Amino acid sequence: MTRLGTGDRIMIIFIYSFLILLGFSTFYPFWNGLVISFNQGTDTSMGGITFWPREFTFENYSVVFKDERLMRGFLISVLRTIVGTFGAILCTATFAYGMSKADLIGKKYYMIMCIITMYFGGGLIPTFFLIRGLGLVNTFWVYIIPGLISVWNMIIFRTFFRGLPAGLEESAKMDGCGNWGTFFRIVIPLSGPVIATLSLFTAIAHWNDWFAPSIYVSNENLLPIQTILRQILDSNIVSEQTANIDSASQARISAMKSVTSRSLTMATMMVATIPIICVYPFVQKYFVKGVLVGSLKE
Repeated sequence: MTRLGTGDRIMIIFIYSFLILLGFSTFYPFWNGLVISFNQGTDTSMGGITFWPREFTFENYSVVFKDERLMRGFLISVLRTIVGTFGAILCTATFAYGMSKADLIGKKYYMIMCIITMYFGGGLIPTFFLIRGLGLVNTFWVYIIPGLISVWNMIIFRTFFRGLPAGLEESAKMDGCGNWGTFFRIVIPLSGPVIATLSLFTAIAHWNDWFAPSIYVSNENLLPIQTILRQILDSNIVSEQTANIDSASQARISAMKSVTSRSLTMATMMVATIPIICVYPFVQKYFVKGVLVGSLKE
């Protein structure tokens, strides 16, 4: 066994110390927000909350879960993430499967048109006019249809499909499978790693998006929780952020003197963040293989 020199030991200590510091600086803001969400708001306003709640309480979460507006936004976010992710992966994978075929007529020109969309866009105002012209403004489908195709994800899918043995599809066709049968019965089941990885990235994009709803949706019943959270963050006091809630909710918040704008914001932030974090452990094993698939673009 090779013994490490003094210089190597110093370098290892430095690297581990740096990684620990980096990990702590990344995790601590989330942990502090979680602690504040479980602490009484009036006590939090005094400052000094660091690693543990001083006055533990569930009142902040009680307000969040009893607020119909926030819970409706949470359900909209969940529905948008599920439908949007499923639709985007299905449409993008289908498109990529066709683009992966060497005998596709006009494939070169299709690819050029796809690449152009990655570098050039019409801008916010023309896009708004397009969305309005399609009749998607103030509808749930404005969250789904514009994101059904991702050129970047298509390229990753195409690279993965090209790496599959050609004999698998030939065998399937000899057994009587058509193009759709081969795609759904052979290709898709073999694409678990890339589907899991791109599904996670797509789901995160849908879950975290607050900007599109603020532009295309004015109906309060269709706002996702991230946009509502943004509105809460823009307000300075509880009365401002509860101006559009029902009177029963306002009376309930007023009765809870320990709930402040900051504590309520942190509780809402945790409700909006934790669900998507819980998805990571289930797809983590696919990350390395799924991400490396797209490392080479042909």
